[in-house]
Amino acid sequence: MAERKPIESWLTDMDGVLIHEGVPIPGADEFLKRLKESERPFLVLTNNSIYTPRDLHARLRRMGLDVPVDNIWTSALATAQFLADQRPGGTAYVIGEAGLTTALHEIGYVLTDTDPDFVILGETRTYSFEAMTKAVRLINNGARFIATNPDETGPSAEGALPATGAVAALITAATGKKPYFVGKPNPLMMRAGLNAIGAHSETSAMIGDRMDTDVLAGLEAGMRTFLVLTGVTQPNEVDRFPYGPSKVVDSIADLIEYV
Repeated sequence: MAERKPIESWLTDMDGVLIHEGVPIPGADEFLKRLKESERPFLVLTNNSIYTPRDLHARLRRMGLDVPVDNIWTSALATAQFLADQRPGGTAYVIGEAGLTTALHEIGYVLTDTDPDFVILGETRTYSFEAMTKAVRLINNGARFIATNPDETGPSAEGALPATGAVAALITAATGKKPYFVGKPNPLMMRAGLNAIGAHSETSAMIGDRMDTDVLAGLEAGMRTFLVLTGVTQPNEVDRFPYGPSKVVDSIADLIEYV
């Protein structure tokens, strides 16, 4: 095999890599500083569609991590870009929060529950039976089904929360229609992110804490992949997958020397 080219650009997941339950992971601040000092292109990615990049910038800053707004890439932004390419100026019924609705407004979409082109499912802490019922009926009437990401659970201080993938499964069971998932592990989100910073997969790396989303997405996008053990995937689980990361490290602190 040909030797890989040096890493010139970095993509990293947020939860489980840079922060854990609202607290920075040791080494995250130094890693981000090293990226900025080296002037290497980078993106912080998240499948969570609740917050806008401006919201996330403020939340991370309160934790002591400085990530510029333009260096944050969410599944909501990736979904909006996908829809802008597929059906410019379309209409959508949305289950989600400001991160998703703002991204859709910015591409000129009209949000409506009257004969929309798409039903778009994102993350929210207030999934309602009424909204899910409306989504089911609109999909049955011909609306196309899109979901921001396939994550079935999300983290909280009290334990796992049902997330977009779990609610999508409920809607699929009621309609017989599976959604198109835009977020990780779909390499579409990764390639759109690489394009946003002018990077190429051959010289880029993806850092994540989940084998089934982060590592898989990086692998399918043609990037080098690093798994950190500060999040979801535990050491004894790595070998259960039919694919592997380029390297497993304990935490983001172990990758500072690579920048």
